[in-house]
Amino acid sequence: MTEPKAKKEPKQEKATESYDYDTIIIGTGPGGEGAAMNLAKQDKKVAIIERHSSVGGGCTHWGTIPSKALRYSVLRFIEFKNTPLFSQAAQTLQPTFPDILKHASGVIRKQINLRTTFYNRNNVTLIHGEGSFIDQHTVAIAGEDGAVETITAQTIVIATGSRPYHPPEVDFSHPRVYDSDKILSLNHSPRSIIIYGAGVIGCEYASIFKGLGVKVDLINTRGRLLEFLDNEFSDALSYHLNSGKTTIRHGEEFKSVEAQDDCVILHTQSGKKIKADCILWANGRTGNTDKLNLESIGLKADRRGQVSVNSNYQTKIENVYAVGDVIGYPSLASAAFDQGRITANAILNGDADSALIEDIPTGIYTIPEISSVGKTEEQLTAAKVPYEVGKAQFKHLARAQIAQSEVGGLKLLFHTETKEILGIHCFGQNASEIVHIGQAIMQQKNGGNNIEYFVNTTFNYPTMAEAYRVAALNGLNRLI
Repeated sequence: MTEPKAKKEPKQEKATESYDYDTIIIGTGPGGEGAAMNLAKQDKKVAIIERHSSVGGGCTHWGTIPSKALRYSVLRFIEFKNTPLFSQAAQTLQPTFPDILKHASGVIRKQINLRTTFYNRNNVTLIHGEGSFIDQHTVAIAGEDGAVETITAQTIVIATGSRPYHPPEVDFSHPRVYDSDKILSLNHSPRSIIIYGAGVIGCEYASIFKGLGVKVDLINTRGRLLEFLDNEFSDALSYHLNSGKTTIRHGEEFKSVEAQDDCVILHTQSGKKIKADCILWANGRTGNTDKLNLESIGLKADRRGQVSVNSNYQTKIENVYAVGDVIGYPSLASAAFDQGRITANAILNGDADSALIEDIPTGIYTIPEISSVGKTEEQLTAAKVPYEVGKAQFKHLARAQIAQSEVGGLKLLFHTETKEILGIHCFGQNASEIVHIGQAIMQQKNGGNNIEYFVNTTFNYPTMAEAYRVAALNGLNRLI
């Protein structure tokens, strides 16, 4: 959420020396870490507050890291089963959800240790407790033992992240009702699961449970999966998810959730009753601002717990900044880290000397994986931009054949006259890695962004990167 830059009015402030710190950061997720590291490396005295017992925020503990680690384990199992050399041995194996959680837990521990060393090495003071404002320069920190300490700083950064949205009609205290945080406490493999919400989180968990052989009902409140994607790849994801024991139900809204001792029944507005062992609620998130006492400094969050900022990530309170999920779009861990670094520059220099790139890549860790950057065909058509399409199918690449990962492909969208790359869309194994090759070319200036680069360069063979050469030739051959 953005608003015009706040007009800086001259004011009398306490001298910097009278504060305990130059900057206090509330939250140790990617946004908080990015701000803390940049400020600390400029010799600023920084304190960072974390309400949990270890650093990393929701990204490390409940979101990005654990879900991707779970997905990786399931993907390796699927590959093992589908490899002819091992397929017979794989028939006797059936990992459970607790089994794959062990791998995720190990990754989380490594991430916590790594990120803790960042703060120690850079002399950032790490304080554990619940932070809240007393005034625009003072933060109270309530510890687990009930003790409260207060610290002051010239500037304060809110980087408290978000949590799953809980509609009041749903009883999340019931042992069969989960959200995307609580699902990591699931201590068995259910036979069936309802996933309500088919956004990125819902689709990723649908892939995970589908890979474990669980019967999945994926409830999509919209007309198609992930409508922000290129339609071709949205349809491809639907095709691969909506098979076997998985059913996608589009355009459905919940009426009530009936949680019983032995099952959960979802009642929809259309009159359907869907029964499963448990339900995962993955429909919306809320910014973690409700315990910050924002009223004490004259700030107010919207109904989604988010606050407004300008291009410097500055709230309407001049010395208070906010980054990450608490400001809304794009709500990505990668973007939050960059927002934190940009905010630090704004604090140091009075104005940020950079901004997020216009085309932020999207990585969706379903099975198969999806990634994109730039415009979709639908957007270009609506804007009346003359473009052409170049495609490469992975099944034609030697590397994909060797790796038994022939599903999917690469699509390049480019301007028919300038040959400038306008969009890159990738579906299949390692899509989120492959997309960055094209992204690097898209960022080139002075004519460097040109699809002919992929024809004129030499790629290692065999590689998945060859898809760019194949797609570029395919597209250029379409030009009249």
